[in-house]
Amino acid sequence: MAERLAAFLKDAWAKEPVLVASFTIGGLAVILPIFSPFTKYATMNNQATPYNYPVPVRDDGNMPDVPSHPQDTQGPSLEWLKKL
Repeated sequence: MAERLAAFLKDAWAKEPVLVASFTIGGLAVILPIFSPFTKYATMNNQATPYNYPVPVRDDGNMPDVPSHPQDTQGPSLEWLKKL
């Protein structure tokens, strides 16, 4: 099986090197981002970033789920990002 694949690739490279090179580059472009460390940190950052941002509300003292200040910490910590 490997011999047949090697023979096919050798023949394809001899006949159409541009196509073989473009398919190789395209295949690597699809596969390599999975192994990139950037993907790991981008995923962690996206999970820690809220999808809906808070809207300023006038607090009448009867709203326990609304932070008293917009910069009050909520959700997961981003300390791992500061340590990079």
